[in-house]
Amino acid sequence: MSYIVDFKNVSTVGLESSPVVEALAGLRANEARYFMNKYKHEFTVVPARESQETLDYVNRILKEERDLEFSSTPLETSRFQVETIKMAYVFYEDGLAVNVMYTVDDPKKRAVGFKLSEGMEVPKELEGKFKFARQKSKLAGTIRGSFFVIKGEY
Repeated sequence: MSYIVDFKNVSTVGLESSPVVEALAGLRANEARYFMNKYKHEFTVVPARESQETLDYVNRILKEERDLEFSSTPLETSRFQVETIKMAYVFYEDGLAVNVMYTVDDPKKRAVGFKLSEGMEVPKELEGKFKFARQKSKLAGTIRGSFFVIKGEY
């Protein structure tokens, strides 16, 4: 069942099994606020078990571009298009959020982003491979993020 993320009243619905549940809920709400403010888009998530197609899409890009496979359990996904940008998100139990930004009309604006919830360790799959910048968020505390540019066609 899908769930519209409320960034005014942050909820942990769907993320309860995460050891950093509050921070992950804040991170998810932070993403929802961004898309509402910038694109007037309601950020909707679905349980990962109901969205295999989105998981397969994100996993394929991670595997083919950087040979990455995460061991953490995916909890939720989101997939939508705003203007000419296709977006896909996976929120993992350990507090990691992975997003794929795939601009339809500009191959130079395609990337995979990683955001780490406050209180989580850098996943072993990313250790030493990426530098993480810090960003403060009223909803999510300190978010650490990194990204890489997508070179292939998906």
